[in-house]
Amino acid sequence: MRTKFAVVLATTALCFSPGVFAGKAEAERWINEEFQPSTLDKSQQMKEMAWFIKAAAPFKGMEINVLSETIPTHEYESKVLTKAFEEITGIKVNHQLLGEGEVVQAVQTQMQTKRNLYDAYINDSDLIGTHSRLQLAVNLTDWMAGEGKDVTDPMLDLDDFMGISFTTGPDGKIYQLPDQQFANLYWFRYDWFQRPELKKQFKELYGYELGVPINWSAYEDIAEFFSVHVKEIDGQRIYGHMDYGKRAPDLGWRMTDAWLSMAGEGSKGLPNGRPVDEWGIRMEKGSCNPVGASVSRGGATNSPAAVYAIRKWDEWLRKYAPPGAANYDFYQSLPALSQGNVAQQIFWYTAFTSSMVAPKSEGNNTVDDAGMPLWRMAPSPHGPYWEDGQKLGYQDAGSWTLFKSTPVDRRKAAWLYAQFVVSKSVSLKKTHVGLTPIRDSDIRHASFTERAPKLGGLVEFYRSPDRVRWTPTGINVPDYPKLAQIWWQQIGDVNSGAFTPQQAMDRLAEEMDITMARMQRADEKANVYGGCGPRLNEKQDPSVWLNKPGSPKAKLANEKPKGETIDYDELVKRWSKAN
Repeated sequence: MRTKFAVVLATTALCFSPGVFAGKAEAERWINEEFQPSTLDKSQQMKEMAWFIKAAAPFKGMEINVLSETIPTHEYESKVLTKAFEEITGIKVNHQLLGEGEVVQAVQTQMQTKRNLYDAYINDSDLIGTHSRLQLAVNLTDWMAGEGKDVTDPMLDLDDFMGISFTTGPDGKIYQLPDQQFANLYWFRYDWFQRPELKKQFKELYGYELGVPINWSAYEDIAEFFSVHVKEIDGQRIYGHMDYGKRAPDLGWRMTDAWLSMAGEGSKGLPNGRPVDEWGIRMEKGSCNPVGASVSRGGATNSPAAVYAIRKWDEWLRKYAPPGAANYDFYQSLPALSQGNVAQQIFWYTAFTSSMVAPKSEGNNTVDDAGMPLWRMAPSPHGPYWEDGQKLGYQDAGSWTLFKSTPVDRRKAAWLYAQFVVSKSVSLKKTHVGLTPIRDSDIRHASFTERAPKLGGLVEFYRSPDRVRWTPTGINVPDYPKLAQIWWQQIGDVNSGAFTPQQAMDRLAEEMDITMARMQRADEKANVYGGCGPRLNEKQDPSVWLNKPGSPKAKLANEKPKGETIDYDELVKRWSKAN
């Protein structure tokens, strides 16, 4: 209590310190006109802004450059919050937006060349295994307590960030600060699922209720039902599934983003399976050294569960998705869904929520005339290899990352901007704009209770105890940029028909092992990965590993058990009781 009281007194005093008045009027205007609602009252917001004004004073007039991917949240930061930050602090920020692949490439280039391309990045926490090993990113725990202490917001409140565990390395240190996060969930047309005639027809055909699928068997049945049996609703040709398959880098993320673990390929454990993670990379508990991706080395990238996952992705795309979906990329799949001719999507990112609640006048056919969503989001169904205790899906946590190659003064100025856009003064309004919540206090605010019915389940999900089962790539992946680029080419060969799912995953696992072998040699020779680089197991007959308990898992005799569903409204009631 004494510490908190001291911080309040110190922060209050800043309001009357010399130099603070330079941005005080601007801060008041932004607080009144833009930064509402907030979990802080206006006097608390002014205290926080006063701290930013004083901390930024040494850097006033500086111009810095930051980079992030293009999603609505970052567009708001780039167009609105940079202007606010400059007017309040005097620091100009060029916040550039590029595709995710280009962001990863820029991060990789800065790490390899140690040249300062950007002063900070909003970089997926999927790279936590990379950053904690290479030690090229700034260890934020030590930074905030040491060199960056004078520019670290005393009101930051790290415990309020829902995804802080995602950005924590195996050493217990924080390497990245969450800026936005979104999960891949199940999306479906609630209005269609509620139609009595469709419910009756589905029950007669499949022997169980039409509802939110709990397993992949039910998802497949529902996809077949709408594409093959229903075919048309209100005069429109409709389909039971949506996905994308274009041979491009985002096809790789489509799979590394937990698709294999949703099928059940990995081990139990949260936030990521150990010893085998969602990529199929094995790293024993208590170790920081990956030992392989292929089954012959104890991994699971080419295991029966992984092959099943790829086979189902390809099969559903061909049989149940709208024509042309196989040629869509990640960015094209969203507008296609808003056409309103799809019943469900198993792998839908909540980052698209802001677009899916757009009015009909903007071409969104998934809301009614009053703008209320005709759809809902729900937990992802799991495949037959999945066991309770495994992660159930992916959660992207785009997070601020600083590099040691950035000059300290520029790094400090960028760190101020990073904290500004995630500060409690700003974050609730930003969350309402982009709908990618990072703070527990924001998602539980009364303004989201009021808005929840218009957001199709987003608020209910993020308030639910289930949210911990959706996590980003974890620490088993030793070098994300090097390994991620291998995926899309091999998966693309399945979509093109050049290779079977088994052949493609065998090739992928082998290439991952080859790449990790190079990392091992570099680490053993020059300590490139801080001693935590791969140390590959010797190859053995795959049956040796498949006959052991846990992952990699032997092929099931029946990969399609009976479908299971749950009523959506009943699911939400369960969340409310457990919360």
